Amino acid sequence: MDIPILYEDNHLLIVEKPVNIPVQADESKDLDLLNLLKQDIKVRYQKPGNVYLGLVHRLDRPVGGAIVFAKTSKAASRLSNELRKQAVEREYITVVRGKIKKSSGKLEDFLLKDRQKNIVQVTRSSVKEAKKAVLHYTVEASGNGLSRVRVKLQTGRPHQIRVQLAHAGFPIYGDQKYGQQVNRPGEQIALWAERLSVQHPTKDEMITVHSVPPKEYPWNL
Repeated sequence: MDIPILYEDNHLLIVEKPVNIPVQADESKDLDLLNLLKQDIKVRYQKPGNVYLGLVHRLDRPVGGAIVFAKTSKAASRLSNELRKQAVEREYITVVRGKIKKSSGKLEDFLLKDRQKNIVQVTRSSVKEAKKAVLHYTVEASGNGLSRVRVKLQTGRPHQIRVQLAHAGFPIYGDQKYGQQVNRPGEQIALWAERLSVQHPTKDEMITVHSVPPKEYPWNL
């Protein structure tokens, strides 16, 4: 599988994740991105034995775009710390159903994950294990009953963008899990990790990459 490399050095590997591939091995036993990249590094650098590649954050299986991996344990530790401090900047592009009246705003909810069903729902702040989720959005364009929206994550909760937008009344185009009432089976979810900025683990510099969604419906409207 041809996986575009957006940035690589001795410590970091940032790639463009293809849609509909799991980031790590799961119950499906389908080929996963982490093992694909380990194999690719092994071949490209002719490395003997096991290849270290640290998973520090995830993208949902149907979502494509920029994702960073750590090539050393030091980088993995420092990136994980940056994520905990909410210092990693992640911006997404999405196409949602409906027209959002406010051109920009903030969504703030408490989310609870059902691990058995792998479903997340908005709940009250008083619910045990509920976690605060915050995102900022800007509407870039609207038409044909759809809106193209840029989302900047402040927190990184499972399924956060999908759940929060659906709860606000704007399910993402093609989302079969949180927008099944308005989306048809087979439609590809229009959610893309467009920009990623991370503090380099060993240098005093920010590494920023961009990944462009495919030029197909509904992105090309």
